[in-house]
Amino acid sequence: MVQKSTKDVLKELNSDITTGLSTGEVSKRTEKFGLNQLKAKKQKTLMKMVFEQLNDILIYILLAAAVASGFLGEISDSVIIGIVILINAVVGVIQESKAEKALEALKKLSTPKALVKRNGQINEISSTEVVPGDIIILDAGRFIPCDLRLLETANLKVEESALTGESVPVEKHADTTLNSEDEIPLGDQKNMAFMSTLVTYGRGVGIAVGTGMDTEIGKIAKMLEESGNEATPLQKKLEELGKVLGIGALVICAIMFFLGLLQKRPVFEMFLTAISLAVAAIPEGLPAIVTIVLAMGVQK
Repeated sequence: MVQKSTKDVLKELNSDITTGLSTGEVSKRTEKFGLNQLKAKKQKTLMKMVFEQLNDILIYILLAAAVASGFLGEISDSVIIGIVILINAVVGVIQESKAEKALEALKKLSTPKALVKRNGQINEISSTEVVPGDIIILDAGRFIPCDLRLLETANLKVEESALTGESVPVEKHADTTLNSEDEIPLGDQKNMAFMSTLVTYGRGVGIAVGTGMDTEIGKIAKMLEESGNEATPLQKKLEELGKVLGIGALVICAIMFFLGLLQKRPVFEMFLTAISLAVAAIPEGLPAIVTIVLAMGVQK
């Protein structure tokens, strides 16, 4: 759309700058293209969130320590370790649930209204109802509801830092036609306006050329969705610590067991002693303390 003139864009999208789309045409396009909103990731189930909290090498070590403590007859130690694991999981699930609710609330707040020309009249509608071919009216202080090819501009400036990183508002010109055969960077597309950017000055009229996941913001959202969850530096450090503790516990078991055998002590007695020392070397409260401290930091 960047290389095409305003007349060609209007013709291609079968729209009219004076009257906009008809109600019937809007219904057809809504059915074809869907709502103008970004697709959210499928929310995790409670069981999945609990499993993710338990899917940690430190937790595995604690579970092994709990089983070993029970095997040694130290039922109280086994119960305490179990309670620590439970607290860690509960706090983690609560914090993740709060984070998801906060993101949903922000998503609702970030859904702006749009001034749209339909049936020859200008109406203010929810931006989710915008369809390709809609004629959108822009003025200062209004968020742009979708990707637009500008048709008319008057001293129009748009703040695009959320998308391009440009620190100052960019001047837009509807009569600019870019004829480059190469892909034109977003910051250089002076005849386009993009979803979720903000009009800071002037006014303009544009035609919706991309909605929902077909916008530039939608492409970023899709990339983020496909990238998966990456472990934070703290998670990586804790995982390394868990491996060190696990290996250390096994080494302690082996050394104590073989030392006992060299001293010709009973095999079963040395086995229990080695396991007891390994369990004692594991910091049972570490996962819960880390989770609780991080949760307190989030609350503040």
